[in-house]
Amino acid sequence: MILSRKNLKFEIDFDFVLIALTTSLKDYRICYLINKSLNFNFVKVEDLELEIGANQSPVLFSNYLYSWENTETDFIFIANKGYEGYLVPEMREADYFMIIKNYIDESDLETIISSLNKIPEVVAAVKIDPKKVKSRENLLF
Repeated sequence: MILSRKNLKFEIDFDFVLIALTTSLKDYRICYLINKSLNFNFVKVEDLELEIGANQSPVLFSNYLYSWENTETDFIFIANKGYEGYLVPEMREADYFMIIKNYIDESDLETIISSLNKIPEVVAAVKIDPKKVKSRENLLF
């Protein structure tokens, strides 16, 4: 009797836009400047708790949320640095990430990135392809 074998391939869909920000400001201060510059309303939500390594205590990452009600687009502003580690260790130069979930128009995205770069305290704001990030699973929450 011959048994047929089937393999199931599972690929996670990274259906979001990722922007890395570099700045020396604290999370609440940069969110204030982003809110002012982009007319957003980031609100502090519960910190993201992740277990980065095996047998380690969870690491907390500062977390903010804003939504465009008319397009159901969610903006998540999250710190890359916690007290005991990094959310995305291979991108240590990035202080924060802005994750944009659901649909965003390409021209709106370019306007957001341009406006972020115009904030004097922001050293750089760049769009990153999430599929090229080694520890991209940490960005799924």
